[in-house]
Amino acid sequence: MGCRFATGFIKPLMVCVFLTGGGGWAAAPAVGTRGMHGCIAEAEGYLGARLEIWQQRLNLGDWKISVVMSHPGQLKPKTLGNIHWEADKKTAIIRVLDAADYQLACREAVADMEVTVVHELVHLELSSLPRPAASRHDEELAVNRIADALVRLDRQKAPSVAGVIWGGAGN
Repeated sequence: MGCRFATGFIKPLMVCVFLTGGGGWAAAPAVGTRGMHGCIAEAEGYLGARLEIWQQRLNLGDWKISVVMSHPGQLKPKTLGNIHWEADKKTAIIRVLDAADYQLACREAVADMEVTVVHELVHLELSSLPRPAASRHDEELAVNRIADALVRLDRQKAPSVAGVIWGGAGN
């Protein structure tokens, strides 16, 4: 099991600003303008589509993986998500912090949720390797760097699915 850690809600903001600055992301209004229910629905649809893409990229296409929005009480303290898997069944559940619990505009919250999904998929990819307790902190740091690099590369390379969800790059 892996977790994406944050120190309060400052880290998600820093990650989003760093990762979305080169933007393949279409502009999306803040949650208050769009409405929380609209943001949650868009987040679920977007993450479902991106999960499929990331599974293929990480050669996890034979896994049945679902993403579940979760409130802070359903996650370990100071985490943004986690993953639980059953290797013999090739099933996994990724929990991500619910859009309603972010202190960010919808676009930035969803961008950060995607980083969490990729982070947890990298943990899944590494799950067959030995995991001594002493190296878990080092693994977490490495997974953070890998996930951030993958998502940053993806966003520099081409416009994302967000353009379709939020009406194109001009919106």
